[in-house]
Amino acid sequence: MRMTEIIESIDGMELSRKLMLVEDIWDSIARNNCQLPLPEWQKAELNQRYSEYNNGDIKLHDCKSVHEKIGNNYS
Repeated sequence: MRMTEIIESIDGMELSRKLMLVEDIWDSIARNNCQLPLPEWQKAELNQRYSEYNNGDIKLHDCKSVHEKIGNNYS
């Protein structure tokens, strides 16, 4: 099946079926890609941040305060 045929088929679906299709696609990705490949620089950055977290060297913010701050910036 060509990509244009797939798109036409999707366009003809009800919204509920499209949402189920998206869920099926995400599930397929999760099953087949347990670990996303990361470049070495990203791995190093994540390791550094995790180390800082474990050592108590960084300050964390709860999601409520982050959302409030973002909301205040756009009000």
